[in-house]
Amino acid sequence: MTPEQKLAGAGLTLPPPHPLVGTFALVAQRGDVLYVSGHGAFADGEPIHRGKLGADLTTAEGKEAAQAVMLALLGSVRDHIGGLDRVNRVLKVLVFVNSTPEFSEHHLVANGSTEVLATAFGKERLPARSAIGVSSLPLGFAVEVEAIVEIAPAVP
Repeated sequence: MTPEQKLAGAGLTLPPPHPLVGTFALVAQRGDVLYVSGHGAFADGEPIHRGKLGADLTTAEGKEAAQAVMLALLGSVRDHIGGLDRVNRVLKVLVFVNSTPEFSEHHLVANGSTEVLATAFGKERLPARSAIGVSSLPLGFAVEVEAIVEIAPAVP
């Protein structure tokens, strides 16, 4: 099964490409490595999953946001390389959590993103990960995720 089929089997779908909200590339490629810019979650071109963990949102809601953001990020990867079956491994994930100073469950929020990767690629291929609390994120997002992804060369 392809990663997209595994996600679909779990009831998860990749959204259309993430809208650009600044002057940058969603994905920059150097050889077999993709550097994927920070993503938020959108629906119909509008930001969703907004708010601050520890004030507006619960840990469970933050985890749901992280899941949606990882799906958006994978959608950009799919769009860039033509499918997720060329992904050898997501090497590193950096999860930013918009939170109050007292909030301390960033790691549980970040699990929403890496659980998507476990579903798509298997637990044995989980990435290195950091989860960092920040005082704000663009567009009021609750979670932003960026990643470094290793891909297989395209077959001519």
